[in-house]
Formats: sequence, C-alpha cells, structure tokens
Amino acid sequence: MIVTFTALHRACGFPPGPLTDEILDAAVTAGVSETDDLDWKSELPPAKGLPQTDFPKDVAAMANSGGGIIVYGVLESQKAATKRVDVGELDEAHERALRSAAVTAISPPVFGLIVHRLGPNPKGERAVVVEVPASVDGPHLIYRGEFFGAPIRNNADTVWMRERQIEVMYRARFDERRRAVDALDTLSAETSAGRDTDTRAWVVTVAHPRIPRVGDRLSRDDARSVLQKAEALGRSYTASMGIHPLQNVDLHNPRPGLRRWIAVNTATSERSAWKESWVSIHHDGSVTLAAAIGGHRVSSDTMLEGWQVAATSIECAVADLLALARVAAEATGRDEYDVRVAINWTGVEPLEILGQDPMGFLDRRSPTPLHGYTPVETTINAAAPDLDYYWHVHNLAEDCVNQGGVAVVRLIHPPSRT
Repeated sequence: MIVTFTALHRACGFPPGPLTDEILDAAVTAGVSETDDLDWKSELPPAKGLPQTDFPKDVAAMANSGGGIIVYGVLESQKAATKRVDVGELDEAHERALRSAAVTAISPPVFGLIVHRLGPNPKGERAVVVEVPASVDGPHLIYRGEFFGAPIRNNADTVWMRERQIEVMYRARFDERRRAVDALDTLSAETSAGRDTDTRAWVVTVAHPRIPRVGDRLSRDDARSVLQKAEALGRSYTASMGIHPLQNVDLHNPRPGLRRWIAVNTATSERSAWKESWVSIHHDGSVTLAAAIGGHRVSSDTMLEGWQVAATSIECAVADLLALARVAAEATGRDEYDVRVAINWTGVEPLEILGQDPMGFLDRRSPTPLHGYTPVETTINAAAPDLDYYWHVHNLAEDCVNQGGVAVVRLIHPPSRT
C-alpha cells in the first residue's frame, strides 16, 4: 500500500500512512473544508474527452500550488464536505486516461500522479483520490484553442494567475534549474574524487531527485534492500550480460557516509581490480555510481588499454544507475530525477569507445577518438511504468555510446511499445 501524508491526514490528525476509507469517512464526518491542497468533487470526469474537461485545469492548479489531492466521491456545501457518494468503478483504462491527460493536456506535463481507489464502504460507496505531487516546473499551463492560462489554488477556489504571478513562477523554475545543475556538479565532483583517471577511464554517474527527500534517514536495512533490488533490476535490463558495477560492490553491508550509505568496492584482488566500483545511496534520494571501465579484461590473457572502453560496459553502468534511481525513488517517495553520465579520462591518448562486430567481438578498427567526453544529462520519471522506464534506460545508454561513434546498444533491448 502507498504510504503518504495528505491534507486528509493532516485535517483529521492521522499520522503518515496509507490513504483509507477510515480517513475519508472521518474527514466527511468532521465537515473538513476545501483548502489550497484539498478539492472535493462529487463525480469522476468521463474517460472520453477527458482533456476537454476541468480535470487538467484542476491538476495544473494543484501542481502550481505545491501539490495536493482531488477527492472524487464527496458532496460539499459552502466548500465543506457533507456526505459521500458513489463514483462507480475506476477501471485501468479510465486511470490511464487520467494520467495521460495530466501529461498531454498540461504544459509542461505533470508526471507522478498517484491514484487511490477507496471503498466500497458499508454503504457501497466508492471514492477516487488523485494525489498531485509538488512540482518544480511551474507554471503549468492549460491551452484552450489559441488561448492559455495558468490556474492556481486560492484557498478553496481555482483561479487564474496574473502576469506578475506567472513571471515569479518562471523565475523560480529557472532558479531551480540552476540549483539542480549545482547539485549534479557537487555529486559528480564527490564521486569522481580520487579516481586514477590518468591510467584508466572511469564512468561517473549520478542521479538527483528534482524534489529531494527531507527528514527521516534511510536505515541500513533500507539501503541494503535498495542495493539488492537494484542489482537484480540492473541485470534484468541487459539479460544478465556484461560487467555490472553493482556486482562488484558489497550489497549486504553498506557503510555510513555523510548523509548517505556507501557500498564499497569488492573487486580488490590482483585479477579483479580492473572492475573496481563504488556506489552510494543518499538520504535525500540521490544515488551515485563510479566504476573503472577503461582497461577491462577481455580474455584470460588480454586486457584493453586504459583509454579503451567497451560500449557494453557503459550500457551496464547506465542500467545499474537507473535501476538504483528507480528503487531509491520507490524507497524515498520520489519520482523525477536529474541524471548525468560522464566518462573521466585524463591520460594522453584519446578516449576510444569500442563497439562490437557482427560476430559479437570487440571492434577495434578505426574507433572515433574522443579528446573529451561531454557528460550526458537527462531528466527521467523514476516512477514511470515498467516499459516506459525500460526505454529510458535504452535511450540514455544509446546517447552515451553514440558519442563514441557506436551506433546501437547491444545489451539493452526493451520490448516494443506497440
């Protein structure tokens, strides 16, 4: 069950926890009034023509106001709840339509809606609660033909922003983007510190939640669970092929660090040191991964040069990083993450990323020499449906290997969307 803390929990004095019929009944009995983050609705909007209903406007207003919930299945009088009514069954197609409208009918899209189905209660009444997350991408706009507006909650009402309000919100968005870049810079610098990039190339990958988690710290058991689940998920993205960094760190005994847990390198023997890896899981939901990917062993008696990187090693690092982000997002209640993948090499020779020939062997013929690797950045929804997220992994890995002249990824093959 989804653990959360909503306006209903707050109004009725309930601690954080799953949203239940008991909480909704208590709110209705107490006659709780609408607020900036609570909107009562008696009927669900129809699935057909949903973008033309008030649903996108209501979601955008909540997102522009710091997040909140829209409760379908409650009658109100003078903005105060009076009784519950049955909204009927919410099937999967209807729920997909709700999520789709939040993405396609609002600009920029609102991702990460959480839909709670409540009931039926003893009277047979069912309710639906749409939880709209806080957003850093405001103002979210609604278009109607040639016109657009930015809705916002004003206590119990939804109103349209004035020009000055829109200006302030855009300024806040730009400030947030600068803070996000600073956060990635800091994480990348910490993760790359002390690596022997003059003798072998390192992949340095970081993911930072757009809205960091505050408050409670992750326990050692939480960190251990994230690591173990992510290791299995990362392997699943590549059909367990390739050299995965998460297979070369201590998944069972994370050590404490500064506001984080660290999975230390276990590739310490003379024959395994070429695949050295380090991983950290931060209490705010951030994750980092650093792995030596230059100079890998390709046979029992042959190793690549320090500036030579197998493209499949990059694929595995990307798969592991995004697996970490997905599992950490679930553990910390996050959704959108800013991600950066860099390859650090400071040696004399140009960096070379090696693809595979048709027989599956490393292709060392005329690689594209790189005198600098441009970090690849993107924003992902770590709470996206499984298939959509699998394609996030593929597309990011493709961007990373394309830079080195490698046309396609070899290990990451998500199913078709159709």
